[in-house]
Amino acid sequence: MTPSAASSGPGAPGLDIPSVTVTPGDTAITTLTVRNDSDIVEAYSLEVVGECAAWSTVEPARVSLYPGTSETVTIRLEPPRSPEIRAGEKPLGVRVLPTEHPDAVRVLETTVHIEEFHELQTELAPRRRRGWLRGRYRLAVRNLGNTPVRVGFTAGQQGEELGFAFSPADPKLEPGESVEAGLRVRTGKPVWFGAPVVWPFTVDAAEARGEEERAGDEDAVAATLDAEFVQIPVFPRWLLVLLAALLALLLAWFTLVRPAVRSAAKEAATEAVQPRPTPGEQGDGQAPGTGTGGGTENQPGGGGQEGGAPAGPGGDGGGAGDGTAAGGGRQSSATIDLQTSAGETKTGTYQVPKDSVFGVTDIVVANFQGDEGLLTITFGDRKVTTIALETFRNQDYHWVTPIKIPENDTVTVEVTCAKPGTPATGRQAAGCHEVLNVSGVLSGTTR
Repeated sequence: MTPSAASSGPGAPGLDIPSVTVTPGDTAITTLTVRNDSDIVEAYSLEVVGECAAWSTVEPARVSLYPGTSETVTIRLEPPRSPEIRAGEKPLGVRVLPTEHPDAVRVLETTVHIEEFHELQTELAPRRRRGWLRGRYRLAVRNLGNTPVRVGFTAGQQGEELGFAFSPADPKLEPGESVEAGLRVRTGKPVWFGAPVVWPFTVDAAEARGEEERAGDEDAVAATLDAEFVQIPVFPRWLLVLLAALLALLLAWFTLVRPAVRSAAKEAATEAVQPRPTPGEQGDGQAPGTGTGGGTENQPGGGGQEGGAPAGPGGDGGGAGDGTAAGGGRQSSATIDLQTSAGETKTGTYQVPKDSVFGVTDIVVANFQGDEGLLTITFGDRKVTTIALETFRNQDYHWVTPIKIPENDTVTVEVTCAKPGTPATGRQAAGCHEVLNVSGVLSGTTR
């Protein structure tokens, strides 16, 4: 380049800089001619100033010239490939400072044309997604170029099984700006059984150069990304195996186990309702449970006892039960029905017949009115239990080993009536009313 000479007073250098064009990431070189028009030897310091100073250098940075001589220096421009170096025109200034005449400093300016470059960084995550009918992906896009671009997305596959949708569909990015777009992938038909089906597809990102989109002014820069959608079956293999196992268990239950269980239950029920033999009174040529006179006694405390001694309910309460002749034994029960006025204490008894032993196995106490007070049960001189009436309506006791009550001893129920309850009629009763049923085996004593 051959610049024209210029002068500007004593000590001022003659200089000129042509314009230059550079692409970020590349290197451009231009020259500057410095001429000494003064009448003394002068040294000049050269320095790039302005927006281009960060990536521009002058070689050499200092020159010494005799009067009337000149020297050409090199200006090296190396802009980095970065979105920060925007495309367009930028001023370039070089300051020339004379050593002997610093007041004659000059700054020469020229224009640097920064060319456009395009670079698009894309990322798709995840690259592999599983689902029954649809999957969602995240597409991150960043503009690493030095000019605004509008990005368009295109997805495709070899077949037509998948549908695609982007949101946003057409974003515009400034240099250095990034955006995240959502990608939805959908299949038309579900996979009911079997193995998962893999559908590969691609995503293309393309950009248009310039501030605005113009027909015929597109510089397509595409980045192709590979991805997969794995369509899983609605009913996986393990579920089919589980259903088959459950079906086999049901068939086994209805064909094998259930009939066996029902048969065992029926046999157990039949055995439970079979009458059990009980020891009866044994006489010469007589069946158990018959007396010498040919009669059978069924009620404890009932008539017909040998010797004519009656056995029946004792005290103020009523009692009744099954009895047997002396020397025999069979199931028997007695009931004591006891009514007590409010604020009073009353006793009901059942007396074991002469020449008999009563083995008590079960007691049922009924407080059907919901009376309040105290109930005490005694076998002979042995107190069995004391119960607060308000704590129960029906109460039962059972013994595996019978409690034996000898002849002439009594089963005694003592009730202290604190407050009569309300029966089913809805009116409060005039007094307390409790019923005791005692059951067991009545057998004869051995003489």
